[in-house]
Amino acid sequence: MRILFIGDVVGKPGRRIVRQVVSGLVDRERIDMVIANAENSAAGSGITPANYEELMAAGIDAITLGDHIYRRREIYRILETKENIIKPANYPAEAPGKEFAVVTSAGGNKVAVISLMGRVFMKPVDCPFAAVDRVLRSLDKTIKIIVVDVHAEATSDKQALARYLDGRVSAVLGTHTHVPTADECILPGGTAFQCDVGMTGPYDSILGRRTDRVIETTRTFQPLAFDVAS
Repeated sequence: MRILFIGDVVGKPGRRIVRQVVSGLVDRERIDMVIANAENSAAGSGITPANYEELMAAGIDAITLGDHIYRRREIYRILETKENIIKPANYPAEAPGKEFAVVTSAGGNKVAVISLMGRVFMKPVDCPFAAVDRVLRSLDKTIKIIVVDVHAEATSDKQALARYLDGRVSAVLGTHTHVPTADECILPGGTAFQCDVGMTGPYDSILGRRTDRVIETTRTFQPLAFDVAS
């Protein structure tokens, strides 16, 4: 089975390239399923119902999110009613959204998708190790393909979770930093791993944002809106 995993989709430029590229890529590479992290798809922070529908129409099968999940309150309805968009599994049980998704490919293969938040240099969240153990125990044992998105700042966080899950899931793929890492590998237990797959957004930018705004704020400490680059 061939799965395309797309890193953080940033704003309108990110959504545009998804619309333009995914369908043709799926056909050309015979891809069976497309998973995307879309927590930055609404002007660089959060996701709206319209963004969700746009990405679905572009060929995305499942959406993972991260620390910006609740920036747009209008997404709560989608989180509660749609089966293919998930919150981080180590968020509180009371937080809106589902802990995992099971999506069936066109070929009939069931794929479990799980999202986890890291804890190093991030806001406090529940233990990702305990959360993923809980989700894995709850999955139907007939599901053999499991993809885990680790939305985290530190490579150590991602590596630790990948090693912990090696041989228990199909892939552990990092998101959040918007910068791809050159460490893709197959771990000893057979799990595919990459610390960060990077972003889908404007290349001439700083993490998808206007370079002038980021540099000015960094130099002067003056608070400026980090608009998405064009």
